[in-house]
Amino acid sequence: MTEGDGPNIVTCDVLVVGGGTGGTAAALAAAESGATVCLVEETDWLGGQLTVQGVCTPDENGYIETFGCTRRYARFRAAVRDHYRTEYRLSELGSAQEWFNPGDCWVSGLSFEPKVAARILADFLRPHQESGRLHITFGARVVDCAFDTRRPDRVDAVIVRDSRGRERRFQAGFVLDATDTGELLPLCGSEGADWVIGAESRSDTGEPDAPLLPRPDWVQPLTFPFAIDWSPQTSSTNVVAAPRDYAALRELQQYHIMQGAITGLFSGCHPWWTYRRVLAAANFAESRIPTDLAMINTAGNDYYGGNILGMGAGSAADCAATLDRARRAALGFLHWLQTECPREDGNGCGYPEFRLRRDIFDTGDGCSIRPYIRESRRIRARRTILEQEIVVQDFSGGVCRGGLARASFMPGSIGIGHYALDIHPNGHGEPNHFVATRPFQIPIGALVSVRLENLIAACKNIGTTHLTNGAYRLHPIEWNIGESAGRLAAFCHAAQRLPRTVCEDERLLKAFQRRLLKEGIPLHWYTDVPSTHPSFIAVQSLAEQGVPLGAETDLLFRPDEQIASDDWSELREAAANGAPLCLSGTRAEAVRALCEAADTKLDPVMTRSLEPPCST
Repeated sequence: MTEGDGPNIVTCDVLVVGGGTGGTAAALAAAESGATVCLVEETDWLGGQLTVQGVCTPDENGYIETFGCTRRYARFRAAVRDHYRTEYRLSELGSAQEWFNPGDCWVSGLSFEPKVAARILADFLRPHQESGRLHITFGARVVDCAFDTRRPDRVDAVIVRDSRGRERRFQAGFVLDATDTGELLPLCGSEGADWVIGAESRSDTGEPDAPLLPRPDWVQPLTFPFAIDWSPQTSSTNVVAAPRDYAALRELQQYHIMQGAITGLFSGCHPWWTYRRVLAAANFAESRIPTDLAMINTAGNDYYGGNILGMGAGSAADCAATLDRARRAALGFLHWLQTECPREDGNGCGYPEFRLRRDIFDTGDGCSIRPYIRESRRIRARRTILEQEIVVQDFSGGVCRGGLARASFMPGSIGIGHYALDIHPNGHGEPNHFVATRPFQIPIGALVSVRLENLIAACKNIGTTHLTNGAYRLHPIEWNIGESAGRLAAFCHAAQRLPRTVCEDERLLKAFQRRLLKEGIPLHWYTDVPSTHPSFIAVQSLAEQGVPLGAETDLLFRPDEQIASDDWSELREAAANGAPLCLSGTRAEAVRALCEAADTKLDPVMTRSLEPPCST
C-alpha cells in the first residue's frame, strides 16, 4: 500500500471495511494471498460477534471438531484451547476432555473470554502488519464513497472518519463490505436496486414463509450481552441500580428465563446458567477462576423496542437513542434477575449473588462494546439463497429438503455451513421460528453485487433473504464468507478480472475453487474426508462438478471402502475425463485417479497465471 497524492490518501489492492468476524478473516486471507490490504474498524478490537458483541460461545454445527469449517477457523478454535491449557492449570475434569470447552456451555463446544479471542485474532494478523502487507485503522468508520466517473458502477474510493473528525480517503481495486450492518451499501447504491433490508415478499422470493407483502420493519432484534459471575460474598453490593425507565422496560421486555430448550435457571438438563457459560470453575485448578463466569445473551436482553436498521429506525440520533435504551433494557434484565426473578430454592425472589463483571468488556455499564447484530442490509446479489433450498420443512410442516442429507446443490460453492433457520421475534409482529436445515453451501454469486463491479460482501450482508439470513449469520459461516471474500478479492487482483467474471467463466471459477481447496476451505459436505485427508481436494473437486460420490441420505463418502466395478464405471462416466476403464482400490484412490485425469485436461499455463501463491 502507498500514500497517495496527499497525506490523507491511501492506496491498496484490497480494502476491508469492518473488522468483525468476516472482516478479520477477509483481511487475513487477502494478505496471505499476496495482496496489499487495508482494514478499517470502528472499535479498537477485532472479531465482531466473537469479541466486541459478546457472543463468545460460538453458534456452530455438530461436525465442527473435524469438519464443517475452514482450516483457519479451526486454527482459531485450537488457539483458544491452547491459551487456556497453557495459561491456567486445568482440573482433572478439564484435562480429561477430548475437546476442551472452558465453560462447558451447552450451546457450543467452545467458549472463551472476549479479550482472549481479540488477542488471538490480533496475533493472527500481526505478521502481515509487520511485513507491511496489512495496515489496520482502528477507531474509524466509513462516511462516504466516491465513484469512477468513467465507470459509474465501480467504487473508486471510500472515505472514513476517525473519532477526532479527521478523514482519510482509501483507494482500492476491490472493496469488501464486512460491516455488521452493511454500512457501505447505502453509500454505494439505492435500497431495492442495490440492497435490501427486512423481509421480502413471497412473490419476490417464492419462499413459503415469506410474508405476503414486504416487511422492511421485520429485522431481527439486537442484543447487548453482559457477563456475570456467582458471588454470594458480595451480595450486599452486587445489585445494579434499576434504569430510570425500568417499569416501562420490564413491561416491554417481559423479562423471563424460560425460552427454547432452557429447562430452568439452574435445573434440568439445559439450565439457563450454563447455556452460554464462558468459564466453568470445575474445569480449572486455579484461584484465579474461583467461580463460574456466564455471558447473558437470551430473550431477556433481546431488545424489542426498536432497531437501528429497517423501516422506522429513524435518524442517526434516533438510532443512538435506540442503542442507549437497549443497553438500559439489558441492565434492567440484570436488575430483575437480582431482585425479582423467582428463586428455584423457594426462598422468595431475586438472586443478588449475580455480580456484573464490568472488566470483561471494560465498558462503564458492563454491557458489550457493540450490540450483537443478527441481521444486516443485504446486497442485491447475483445469486440469492432461498428458504426452500435449505430447510427440512417450512414453518407449517411442508416438506422442502425432507429426508435428503444436504441442502440444494449450489454450483459455484466457495464454502459451507450449517445452522438452523433461527428467527428471533422483533417487536413488530414477527414471531419466533427455529426450524431445522440441511448442511448447505455458500455460492460465490451470493457475495457478488448485480451492479457494483468491485464491491464484495464479506459477512452477513451477502445475498440471503430475511429468512435464510437466520441460518447464514453464525460464526463459522461468517468466517468462511469473509475468508473466501478476501481470497476472491486477491484472486481478482492477481488475475486482473472482476468478481462477476469469476462467477461466469468456468475456467476462472475452477481455478479459484482449487485455490480455496488448497487453503483448506471445503466446498461440499463429506464429513469423513476432512481437509487433512489426502483425497480432500479430489472429493471436493468432483462434487463441485456434480459427480455423485455418495448417498443422498447421509454426509459420508466412505473413503476406505473398496470401489466396486459398477461404482467405478458410474463415476468414470459422470466425470467424463478419460480416466482408466478399470480400477481396483479404495474409493479414495478412485477419486484421486479421476481428479488426476481431470488435471491433465487443464491449461497449466492459465492455471498458474491465475492462482496467487500458496500461503505459508
